[in-house]
Amino acid sequence: IGGVKGIDWFSPTGEKIETNRQDITVIRNDETSSTLTIYNANVESAGTYKCVATSGDQQAEATVNVKIYQKITFKNAPSPQEFTEGDNAVIVCDVVSSPPPTVIWKHKRAKIQFEKDVRFKLLNNNHLQIRGIKKTDEGVYTCEGRIMARGEIDFRAIRVVVNVLPTVRVRQAEVNSTADLNHSAMLACDADGFPEPTVSWTRSLRSDVLLESGDKYSFNEDGSEMTIMNVKKLDEGDYTCIARNKAGQTEEEVSLRVFVKPRITYLENYTTTEMEEQITLTCEATGDPTPTITWSYGTRMFTEGEQASWTRPEQHKSVDGSVVVRSDARVSSLTLKYAQYTDAGQYLCTARNTVGENSQHMYLEVRYAPKILGSVAVYTWEGNPANISCEILAHPNEVSIVWLRDGLQLPNANISNIKIYNTPSASYLEVNPDSQNDFGSYNCTASNEIGTESKEFILIQADVPSAPVITQVEPYSSTAQLLFDEPEASGGVPVLKYRAEWRAVGRNKWVQRVYEVQEGGLKAVTVTGLKPETEYEAKMSAINGKGEGESSSTVSFKTEPVREPTPPKLEGTLQLKGNALRVNWIKQDDGGSPITHYLVRYKAREESDWKPEIRLPSISEHVLLSGLEWDTEYDVFVVAENQQGKSQPGTLSFRTSSEPDATPDSMEDGAGLNTGVIVGILILVCVLLLLAVDATCCFLNKCGLLMCLCGKPGTGSKGKDIEAGKAAFVKDESKEPIVEVRTEDGLTANHDAGGHSEPNETTPLTEPERLAEAAATVVDLPLSMATNSDTFDLSQSSPVSDSTTLTSSLTGPPPDPKPATATGPETSTPKSFSQPLANSFLSSDAPLVDLADPQPVQNEAPLTVQPDPNITSAAFSTKEPPCPALSTETLLKEPEKEPQLTSLLHNSHEPIPLFTSPQIVPSMNHELQLDKGAPQASETHLPQDGSHALGTAGSSGPSAPQNEYGPL
Repeated sequence: IGGVKGIDWFSPTGEKIETNRQDITVIRNDETSSTLTIYNANVESAGTYKCVATSGDQQAEATVNVKIYQKITFKNAPSPQEFTEGDNAVIVCDVVSSPPPTVIWKHKRAKIQFEKDVRFKLLNNNHLQIRGIKKTDEGVYTCEGRIMARGEIDFRAIRVVVNVLPTVRVRQAEVNSTADLNHSAMLACDADGFPEPTVSWTRSLRSDVLLESGDKYSFNEDGSEMTIMNVKKLDEGDYTCIARNKAGQTEEEVSLRVFVKPRITYLENYTTTEMEEQITLTCEATGDPTPTITWSYGTRMFTEGEQASWTRPEQHKSVDGSVVVRSDARVSSLTLKYAQYTDAGQYLCTARNTVGENSQHMYLEVRYAPKILGSVAVYTWEGNPANISCEILAHPNEVSIVWLRDGLQLPNANISNIKIYNTPSASYLEVNPDSQNDFGSYNCTASNEIGTESKEFILIQADVPSAPVITQVEPYSSTAQLLFDEPEASGGVPVLKYRAEWRAVGRNKWVQRVYEVQEGGLKAVTVTGLKPETEYEAKMSAINGKGEGESSSTVSFKTEPVREPTPPKLEGTLQLKGNALRVNWIKQDDGGSPITHYLVRYKAREESDWKPEIRLPSISEHVLLSGLEWDTEYDVFVVAENQQGKSQPGTLSFRTSSEPDATPDSMEDGAGLNTGVIVGILILVCVLLLLAVDATCCFLNKCGLLMCLCGKPGTGSKGKDIEAGKAAFVKDESKEPIVEVRTEDGLTANHDAGGHSEPNETTPLTEPERLAEAAATVVDLPLSMATNSDTFDLSQSSPVSDSTTLTSSLTGPPPDPKPATATGPETSTPKSFSQPLANSFLSSDAPLVDLADPQPVQNEAPLTVQPDPNITSAAFSTKEPPCPALSTETLLKEPEKEPQLTSLLHNSHEPIPLFTSPQIVPSMNHELQLDKGAPQASETHLPQDGSHALGTAGSSGPSAPQNEYGPL
């Protein structure tokens, strides 16, 4: 053609191909040719390329059809591919080739049969669709491309992951907690899903704000447990547990209920004046649930049954309508109408709910005029001071108290027998009546700033009590129990004692005994010293501070025949060692025959054999069982035996202590001496002291035991004093008996050494009067029997012990040539004295004390006889305490001194009074033992030495020696 000016190439798209492209280059070879080079040719490079040549106005073109054959290529086949369970999943696999490939899907190396599982479908673009994919569809899928013409095959493995949406399960839908107690509350939820979800918490009110760990909230590792610290009421509400993963999120709510213990927020003290028309006390409280409020005063609740609810307020009234309680919401009011002084005090407001309760006190102050208390009637008698008590209750307690009599203020110049004693809360008017005019009305007037009140008191002349009524007699062989009713009239003052009198039917002499009234009163007394199978009659009288009343009607009874004793009563005391027991027994009725001995048996309860029997004399009162097994139960039997036989056993059961690590015995063995050694040392020291004193008396005063052994003492001042004592003894012809009663309980005489004669109305404010003095010289009689029994007639005596001992001194009986003697145990009734007293002295087996014995003469300190102040008037009293009585043991000391006293007694031609006490009459509580003027001295106890006086209850000297039954 010729030369060509330009040669251009155009792509299949018609776009001119520039020469400066990197993927396609155009090179002009010469004037007539050009080369198009395609680099990295691919399927997209295929097409029709056009070459256009131009020369001048002329143009020529030519086309080149480029075909490119592509191998199998996976353009988009990502792995893994994730889907959410339940969704329609499409597994992407883009395969290209030239010619287009055939695509086959496999699952778990097996070709998917679309005809068998309709959930699987091959889409037009060769993607695999799974409708409603399941977790079980998860796994590796194979996307395989094939070009059969070229025999080319290629594949891609695609891992399919099925994500599961989280599920949330709360452990407790509602959590309860209590506020303000520093408590914590834990909210928990459990989340499941794939992949494992994360858990977070929000409050429902602010769901967009996640709760974070800090001072208020804390979380466990996976966040499923949230703890709320120091729960408050503001923390109450709903909380949301959120579980998230790739599949999405799930939420569940948990409710927190916060309870609040009740708290009283308002309660104040209140002050009012008595009889004010109405006052209202208010109590307010908070809490959740709403608390119930109740009121109380001491043990009194002001509501009955269930308290009114807040939604239906109810009104609760007291029986008399004076108290009204009303409750509404969180407020309760207590209204008192016409408040009295007794309403004052602490009121308790209590708020309760299911969580707890709260209580607070408030004080109601009631101001009131004085209230006068005290017994209106006061009993006394002339010469016996009494106190009239005007006890005051008032608020304010600054009170003025005035006593008036017949309009005149007391005390005054015309009255000298009245005294007034004031205390902050009372005024006492002490009146010592001189005459009947002092009895009558007395006025006490008290005033404070609120008001004034007066009260009349009456001083009444007291009387002796009426007679008690014996309702029943329970006789035994040698004792009897008298059951009685108290006197209908006490005379205005309490009954202090009862006197029981009894005698054998046909006898003239009454035997008596006085019984003290203890706390709780006295309903029965026991008379002792009775003769078996004998008819008796008894009567009783009551004694108060005024004196003794009339005796009751006489009742008759007959004692039981002689029989075996009544079982003793047992009491056990576990010793410090723990495996030793002291068993004490109290003797009961001896059956009319003296108890000869006691038999003690014991054994461990689990053992069949008893320990060897222990035989103890009749005077025994206890036994010590030692060396017992530790922590073991024991049974103890104690039997009393007399000549009639054995009693039923008194029984006692006990358990020893558990064995200690170190017993007291082991500690004592190494720490010191045993009790026997200590007692022996003390006795030895006393003997040495007595010998030293006796030696001193022998050398200085020519008297004492050593002087008696060496020779008679010379005549000195002591001899003269003895002679003076003899003269006083012979000359005094007083026939007044002086007696002393000793009870089995106190082992002391029924005399007081001093004190007031009125035990009831006279208070310590009354000064004790000086009581009269009386003197007496005492000479002892020998005893026919040394026993301890009540005073009773010889004809009805019985060898029963554990009773009252009467010590008496009487004038001599009519002459009788046959003296009384004491026989052995077979003799149950000693014979009466039937000879003059002096002859009785001579014939007595018991030796008398030589008046020259170096005992201190008591003539300068005469005997004082103190009547019982609870029975007699205040005039019978002494200033000096009586001397101690001597034991009958002294009678056995110096038998060789008997002739001197015998001679002394023979010189008297008149009946000899054993006690001289001018102008002294025996008091009511003396136990007399008289039968037509003759002394019934059976079983009585007298002091030995004439220079010693009888002991009394108030004596400060040594007491008389005692045996197992009481004082000898």
